[in-house]
Amino acid sequence: MTESVNGNRITLLKSGVEYFPALLGEIDAARREIHVETYIFESDSTGRAVAAALARAARRGVATHLLVDGFGSAGLDRKLVAEMEEAGVRFLVYRPLISPWTLRRSRLRRMHRKIAVVDARVAFVGGINVVNDADRDGASPRFDYAVRVEGPLVAHIHTVVKRLWALVNTTRFRARLPDATAPVPPIQACGAQCASFVVRDNLGHRRDIEQAYLAAFERARSEILIANAYFFPGKSFRRALTEAVARGVRVKLLLQGKVEYVLQHYASRALYGSFLDAGVEIHEYQKSFLHAKVAAVDGRWATVGSSNIDPLSLLLAREANVVIEDDAFAGELRASLLAAISEGAVQVRHESWAAEPLTVRALMWMSYGLARFLTGVFAYGRAKEFT
Repeated sequence: MTESVNGNRITLLKSGVEYFPALLGEIDAARREIHVETYIFESDSTGRAVAAALARAARRGVATHLLVDGFGSAGLDRKLVAEMEEAGVRFLVYRPLISPWTLRRSRLRRMHRKIAVVDARVAFVGGINVVNDADRDGASPRFDYAVRVEGPLVAHIHTVVKRLWALVNTTRFRARLPDATAPVPPIQACGAQCASFVVRDNLGHRRDIEQAYLAAFERARSEILIANAYFFPGKSFRRALTEAVARGVRVKLLLQGKVEYVLQHYASRALYGSFLDAGVEIHEYQKSFLHAKVAAVDGRWATVGSSNIDPLSLLLAREANVVIEDDAFAGELRASLLAAISEGAVQVRHESWAAEPLTVRALMWMSYGLARFLTGVFAYGRAKEFT
């Protein structure tokens, strides 16, 4: 497991409404170095605002780096990229998009992280892509979270980000030497929160995020709250939740309720019956599209990050979560999730679920099997689905 460090100040950011002003403010205040990693970088109003801020930073001499995923950001406007590069932004693509009909397993190893590090002083980690996160009617923002991190943990994040940039850079003919003026991450404490930076990759951290979840579930004594957009847990995850319920822990799931993609909607509901039978509460979020990947346990442990609870995130993609062991932070996230359940979700009742026709249940299980097949073979859940 990844080392926990003390002395951090971690701020919860709710949706793009809070995240993007904070990110843009730090980019505009940068003096030496910026690293931004994102799965999706859209050429919409939000993407252009971030691109403009990165270009401004590069023009004033800041070493500015932007790494996007070749699959998630396949639609990024090349003209916008050219404008950033002309200003001096260093732009790289992680695993450029290849044919969707190529069945090599390696094509599914995407860079799904959403991270920004500025001057090795402040970092942002979460599930929010560089995209306008408003609902399609423009009324409600996509339900999501990120964290702003200050303190010793930034050094851990900075190291991981720099390492991936160097790795991708070495595969490009235009590789350049590291900057001599690269900032040294601060080590002094600036808060009182204990946290760890947990990644999933195909090197030495294949199961770190999943294990962090499972360890928290095993220690849970009163409550587990999970909000996750794409919830296709494996057997170990399902067993940990049902065992928690059996020993008296109240488990609540906040899942996607609005039908954005029919196949995923029905597939995610295939496991509802077994969870409800075990005593797990299920709430479907209806106020806007849900994109969160967070959890709070016993009001003292919390995680915010990019990892869905599905095979693609837990087994193949590069992901990043921050785990925070702090009563105040976990309490704030818990309160936010409970408010979302109360104000924007509908509970799935056992009696109504039991009354679902057999044909509907069959459709769910067929969808579940098909979705898992497509995830494994054709990378179903690509960029436009905001994974």
